[in-house]
Amino acid sequence: MSPHLDAVRVERVWVAGGVVRIAACTRELTVACPDCGRGSARVHSRYNRMLADVAAGGRPVLIGLSVRRLFCDSPGCGRRTFAEQVEGLAVRYQRRSPLLQHLVEMAGVLLAGRGGARLLRILKVPLSRTSVLFHLMRLPLPPASTPRVLGVDDFALYADVYGTLLVDADTRLPIELWAGRDAEQLAAWLRTHPGVEVVCRDGSLVYRQGITDGAPDAVQVSDRFHLWQGLSKRIGYIAATHRGCLVVAVPEPDPAPPPANAAGPFHQADTPARRHAQRLFEAVHAVTDTGCSLSAAARELGLNRRTVAKYARAATWQDCVRRTRPRRPASLDPYLNYLWQRWEEGEHTATVLHQEIAAKGYSGHYQRVKMAIAPLRRGLPIDMPRERPPSPREVARWITTAPSRRSLRAAEALPRLFEHCPELNRAHDLVRQFAVMLDTCDAAPLPDRLEQLTAAGLPALASLAKAIREDQPAVVQGTTTRFNSGVNEGRITDLKLQKRIMAGRAGVPLLRHRVILMALLRRRYP
Repeated sequence: MSPHLDAVRVERVWVAGGVVRIAACTRELTVACPDCGRGSARVHSRYNRMLADVAAGGRPVLIGLSVRRLFCDSPGCGRRTFAEQVEGLAVRYQRRSPLLQHLVEMAGVLLAGRGGARLLRILKVPLSRTSVLFHLMRLPLPPASTPRVLGVDDFALYADVYGTLLVDADTRLPIELWAGRDAEQLAAWLRTHPGVEVVCRDGSLVYRQGITDGAPDAVQVSDRFHLWQGLSKRIGYIAATHRGCLVVAVPEPDPAPPPANAAGPFHQADTPARRHAQRLFEAVHAVTDTGCSLSAAARELGLNRRTVAKYARAATWQDCVRRTRPRRPASLDPYLNYLWQRWEEGEHTATVLHQEIAAKGYSGHYQRVKMAIAPLRRGLPIDMPRERPPSPREVARWITTAPSRRSLRAAEALPRLFEHCPELNRAHDLVRQFAVMLDTCDAAPLPDRLEQLTAAGLPALASLAKAIREDQPAVVQGTTTRFNSGVNEGRITDLKLQKRIMAGRAGVPLLRHRVILMALLRRRYP
């Protein structure tokens, strides 16, 4: 019990059935009428209330409280009688103490339904997950104040369904959350909350239009993070288009590049998968080379737009075929030379060979040794480990990483790759120039950089330059000012965590309550 003790008199405390029971009654004090505020001590009657409180000594606590019903003697008050409430212990229509009710609500905010119910069961407060969510949804949300700097970002609810999150960039607290990411919803919110001066967003055309319609005087900021993210994505497209060049990044003991007209197994359409890739490549280019858009080509060919985009960006159909990667290094690899040497000396028993390398430190199974020497029994060379060529995503990460922060593998592989592929070398030079502009927060070179992207002869970078030109004022603001979308991205990460805690079954109202209330709770209890 944590109420005002001068208003309550404890008469008896005992334990029955594993429950701590407390009998108490209110003292004869003057109580103010809830309507008129006039004090009264004239008793109409008494009745008993049963209140649950936080556990004591691992046992549930039940308080039997005898309270008074009092007359209101004010002639101008419409209430004739009223029941007294003990501050800190009793609330109207509540069967739990305020402390226990706060515990139930915070369990719902922090852990949602099932997790909150499990925690409360440990704390001797048995509640179902539905009851926990019910108490969570009863909590009022703070009023949505109009921020000076607003952050707008989208997130995936599930599959292709998205939502929108608004964040106050000054207080770093979420304001509102709704399903969908259309311009009209955002414009309607901005109209009902006038006074927003700056809006930080990504390069989305939808949000750009919504902000223009709802807050035309607000300064729009498309920050450096999203600009760099878009550039990195385009570099990944270029690396995927030149996938055949990536094998050069792996050092070969005897480099012998195949001739341009090589008729090796990879260059021939000798398998169903390669024949299918060749047919798709020819069909896509037959449509897109006439100037048809990717979406129109996808509708005409009955293909997914991403598939059409992949084949349209590729220079040859071989670039669209998935390579068979070399095997990964294994624990047996350091002993392969020894196994080959012993095989040449005449030892062909796998059991003996396994015992010998086990004495040298090999801790693997006998079957691995048996499988390793199997090619030698057929007169074939032993399968030595080879380094795998980098993936397009890995090459894009190497190119967009500052030279001083690159790994040793990247520093050794990129010069070989650039020497073999001038397109990737050109893309690397443009990325480094963009990086200098962003690091110095100077947007003056931006028009020249856009011209270079357009004239580079790389379609992916030309499309990026076109998108930046359409949103150039916001890009300039994001490059030269301190405003950015870092707060938005952090809140989106936290939102995804809360959504996954609820196994993706949270509706938008419940997700809104948890995200907003949890942010306030963290601010209160850092």
